[in-house]
Amino acid sequence: MLTLDFINAGKRFQYDWIFRKLTYHIPPGTKCVITGSNGSGKSTLLKSISAIQPLTEGNIKYTFQAHDVAEADLYKYLVISAPYLELPEEFTLLELLHFHFKFKNPIPGIGFSEMMEIMYLDNQQHKSISQFSSGMKQRLKIGLCVFSDVPLVLFDEPTSNLDQKGVEWYLNMVEAYCKEKTLIICSNEPKEYVFCNEKIHIEDYKLKSKL
Repeated sequence: MLTLDFINAGKRFQYDWIFRKLTYHIPPGTKCVITGSNGSGKSTLLKSISAIQPLTEGNIKYTFQAHDVAEADLYKYLVISAPYLELPEEFTLLELLHFHFKFKNPIPGIGFSEMMEIMYLDNQQHKSISQFSSGMKQRLKIGLCVFSDVPLVLFDEPTSNLDQKGVEWYLNMVEAYCKEKTLIICSNEPKEYVFCNEKIHIEDYKLKSKL
């Protein structure tokens, strides 16, 4: 189980603080949503959590089973799905599953055939990702995350490109496969985070200042 502690975390682009003085504790297994208006910095915070972008000040402490996780090893403990992260479209579905699970262990007791069936991508195993619709790609992104045996899942706009049936599928996936995981979601859509028990409103930590 993974715990996150934000300690005076802040991120600045040039002279503008996107967020600052963020101190927050996320216990293991927490379902947390990051909210805020468009362009307020939700995705920036998620990128900082995943170590895609470094903080300007402060830090985020990650603890797994009572041991501190070094930032260099953080990738072993998390998965992320976001609109700005693309799938390798030259791969077939089966090739992508083999590739992804070279780096992540799958959750116990589930094979590729069952994964594809659950994602409604069965009979698509030899089709290249470039031929997938936007909805198929989104289901694949979510599936790769929830089927990975890691303690931290990060979602940015998880139901983009999904219709109402796809939204219900996403909620069922979270319920079925993320019960014990820490889940952090960037969203302005209540339907995406109805299960969340914690909220970080990014604009509460958004201070404009000049150096």
